[in-house]
Amino acid sequence: MAALITPDTRVFVTALGGPGKLAGLDVGTRTIGVASCDSGWSFAGPLETIRRTKFTKDLEQLRGLLARERYAGVVVGLPLNMDGSDSPRTQSVRAFARNLAPLELPVLLWDERWSTQAVERAMIAADVSRARRAEKVDALAAAHILQGAIDALANLPPDE
Repeated sequence: MAALITPDTRVFVTALGGPGKLAGLDVGTRTIGVASCDSGWSFAGPLETIRRTKFTKDLEQLRGLLARERYAGVVVGLPLNMDGSDSPRTQSVRAFARNLAPLELPVLLWDERWSTQAVERAMIAADVSRARRAEKVDALAAAHILQGAIDALANLPPDE
């Protein structure tokens, strides 16, 4: 399968060939939050946080995880500016997504504005310690991103 990177949900679903287990990624400069959802696209949950090193090592770690769990596709959070425009960080994440091509999985770029802040606020409201928040925020943000994407994917209107 040729690598497909798209922000278009319908194109992504077509590339998947139907529902399947998806991974969600919240790509940061120091870490990659990883989340997972069931093959029926009902719910997403945090999986782990990968400490970033060199991209080739990061890719191998992701490849092992994705192959072991037999994921059908990947949702990557895209940090757009509030007005929807790209920033240097957005461009970096787009490049990261392009570099996932060796995984040979379709990649959906999903608007992640406010995901980390939403997760952080929820953890503060739940009285989670600062240390525990720092440890879990990336994987939880990935789950937040993935949940938004699967909600949209599961509710796509039928093809006309």
